[in-house]
Amino acid sequence: MTEATGADIPAALPLSGVRVLDLTRVMTGPYCTMMLGDLGADVIKVEMPGRGDDTRAWGPPFVEGEAIYFLSVNRNKRSIALDLKSDGGKAALWRLIERSDVLVENFSPGALARLGFDADAARARNPRLIYASISGFGQFGPDYDRTAYDLIVQGMSGMMSITGQPDGLPTRLGVPIADIGAGMFAAFAIAAALVRRAATGQGCVIDTSMLGGQVAMLTYQAGNYFATGKVASPLGNAHPMIVPYDTFACADGHVNISVGNDAMWQRFCGAIDRPDLLDVEIFRTNAGRVTNKAAVYAEIEPALRALSRDEIVRRLDAASVPCGPIHRLDDALTGPQVAAQGLVQEVMHPRVGRIRLTGAPYHFDGAAAEPRLAPPLLGQQTREILAEAGFADEEIAALLNDRAAEEPTG
Repeated sequence: MTEATGADIPAALPLSGVRVLDLTRVMTGPYCTMMLGDLGADVIKVEMPGRGDDTRAWGPPFVEGEAIYFLSVNRNKRSIALDLKSDGGKAALWRLIERSDVLVENFSPGALARLGFDADAARARNPRLIYASISGFGQFGPDYDRTAYDLIVQGMSGMMSITGQPDGLPTRLGVPIADIGAGMFAAFAIAAALVRRAATGQGCVIDTSMLGGQVAMLTYQAGNYFATGKVASPLGNAHPMIVPYDTFACADGHVNISVGNDAMWQRFCGAIDRPDLLDVEIFRTNAGRVTNKAAVYAEIEPALRALSRDEIVRRLDAASVPCGPIHRLDDALTGPQVAAQGLVQEVMHPRVGRIRLTGAPYHFDGAAAEPRLAPPLLGQQTREILAEAGFADEEIAALLNDRAAEEPTG
């Protein structure tokens, strides 16, 4: 468990020394900036006084008045509360822009420009600035100004049409993958832009979108359509190009099995006591098994239903056939492999106390990227960030008195 200030960033982290100005809220932008913070960037989260990020009010559940949703994606950031419609708030933001390496925003297209902080204006003040915009559908095109939520974009991207059970409703993933995917693509593009800037000295403008991220993730499903003209439909947990690859019923529940090649098929048949299936000509190759999927399932499902989940996993592990139980969240988050990898971390929050968070899935030279800062209170670091930007004590006091800036009151 760690406590740190904004300056306490280990130099070994790859983005140490990079300052990110975070004008984002909800999930997609905050996920992007959290990734950058996890990698060592000093992330300054700019929030609206009195309200802050929308997700501060999303709940229940709340812990000591703090929204769990907000806590889950805002570690390794410092918060400054600025009224960007006030002259004082605008002046403070300009000073931060001049001192930052990266600006990330996920306002509706055009909204930040109406406040005077468009990419051209920002980069005129700071030519080295990397200005990254994340939106639902991109900054141009017929749908650029549609309001985007994860559910809407998953549906419009085609992703929901290939997710779920064959006879069920179109289904969204259990986490907001359109939000998270766009944030991850934005973080990747920002990291690449920082590498280029190191060589050229010039910043750039990045435009990425939730729709773009989902289309990029269609990968082989899109490739199959391009090649054949066939439109995929939901297959539940099955794979359109590998058989058997699915969730199967067993004597006491369900188990996931992935037989990825013909050698695995041979070992799989032996492990479930059905070596006779190796003599079935139409099952000998993956192509044959895909073409005759129903026949394959008719043979293997009774054998699997006769065995317990643990017995199937034991046998298939011994045969080097990929398989695994289906864990509930509590089992997954407290499992020994998650613990060994440091995938759940603890940090001390100023109001809640000790909290657990999912950790960054990176190890640098064998060390996990631990959280340095707890998710901040609204405006928690307003005063220190303004001081770092060169504001004198009396100037900071004036901004606070004019409510152009805000800090916590309790």
